[in-house]
Amino acid sequence: MRGGLEAVQGALELIQPHEQWNYNNTLGAYVTTTTATTAISSSMNDFGAYGSKPVVNLGRPNELSEWVEHVTKTLIEDLPESTPEESFQTDVNMPTYDVGSPRMCETRPRKMARGNRSYEVQFGDQGNEGLSLIAVLFECAVAISVDNLGEAHRLVLELTQMASPYASSCGERVIAYFAKAMASRVVNSWLGICSPLTNHKLIHGAFQVFNNTSPFVKFAHFTSNQAILEAFQCRDKVHILDLDIMQGLQWPALFHILATRMEGPPYVRMTGMGASMELLVETGKQLSNFAKRLGMSFEFHPVAQKIGDIVDLSVLQIRRGDAIAIHWLQHSLYDATGTDWKTMRLIQELNPRIITLVEQDISHGGLFLDRFVSSLHYYSAVFDSLGAFHPSDDNNRYHVEHSLIHREINNMLAVGGPGRSGDDKFRVWRSELERNGFLKVPMSSNSLAQAQLILNMFPPTHGYSLVQEGGKLRLGWKETALYTASSWTCHVSR
Repeated sequence: MRGGLEAVQGALELIQPHEQWNYNNTLGAYVTTTTATTAISSSMNDFGAYGSKPVVNLGRPNELSEWVEHVTKTLIEDLPESTPEESFQTDVNMPTYDVGSPRMCETRPRKMARGNRSYEVQFGDQGNEGLSLIAVLFECAVAISVDNLGEAHRLVLELTQMASPYASSCGERVIAYFAKAMASRVVNSWLGICSPLTNHKLIHGAFQVFNNTSPFVKFAHFTSNQAILEAFQCRDKVHILDLDIMQGLQWPALFHILATRMEGPPYVRMTGMGASMELLVETGKQLSNFAKRLGMSFEFHPVAQKIGDIVDLSVLQIRRGDAIAIHWLQHSLYDATGTDWKTMRLIQELNPRIITLVEQDISHGGLFLDRFVSSLHYYSAVFDSLGAFHPSDDNNRYHVEHSLIHREINNMLAVGGPGRSGDDKFRVWRSELERNGFLKVPMSSNSLAQAQLILNMFPPTHGYSLVQEGGKLRLGWKETALYTASSWTCHVSR
């Protein structure tokens, strides 16, 4: 077990973002069926055989998760899903409070109505400021959902005076960022437009910090690499299409094992997609240099487009006879793929041998209030997980929260004003893949073993959970699923 853990750690330390990579310690860096049989077998004894549902789930939800669960159930439980969002109404008799008043920390009933039904909620004991914060946040979301921008603006001002992103409480920090996103949404709704500026270098730097401070990114990389490795077995010409490659942090580990496999290395071609041609070219240079040191034939093609915007497939430089793998690590930082149905149609046309998909367990589609509730549950768990691992004044924690999570929340709630992007987004991509004729490829026992080894790098008391269910692997924080890894293929694959 220890040998396998050290092997994974070695792979995770292979590269740093756009710096000179260290090639001296690459041998034995990646856990595979050929190099870590003993470690994998040992790992399987720890958490059960493939097909079971191993769970590492310690502790109870933090206070923020409890607040969200309680208030959500009270405010929207039993509401008919078919009722239009516009039927939500804020209570016209709802009392107002002066910003900064001591009464903000008092227990107070908050009332909402949907259609002809009203709900009044009493929040906890005297002085429970956290529940009052969530109550105001919900009121603001309901006001936005019915385009009552004046009331929403008043509530946003109230929230910004009550919550700080530097607070010691996870609850106050997440609500501070939700308040910022709500403020952006109100402004965008008034203006009718939203064209957010995206600093990709800043995002990539924060993404690397996130990779080093939590298991989520590593989980996505290693489970996907294992599925691709198995799909490429005995294939001598392979083509990897990464729909949002960023810095390409996951690929050196895969390159290493492809270069050392028993049947010899394949000819690897990679198409990396992203928004910045400058960053794509730099990523391509790093990957090309790494492949050269391994003695592996490699080509890199940068495409500064979203896959859903591509009209001519020749841009992707697909060659006949290539075994194609499509990889997408989904996030909410920005729209990486464009129109979902166009993306699906193009993926069908490519007829890939394997699709590796790692999704955030959060609804990107639907009405505003649906996205708000889903986002609040999701990001409360993310903030809790960071708070368990880092103190409140930790610079890395703030960097991740401010440069990554804040952007995700803003993109989920604020981008596009009342009409958002104008395009419907799939709620769950894996469901759409199945509906469009793709076949699920169950994640193997080796993928499960690697995910478990990654989690073992983090103290189990921190509450990360790993579950295998229906051929998928799901990583979460306590009771909340956060990332789900799945792999897919076409009926007729190359």
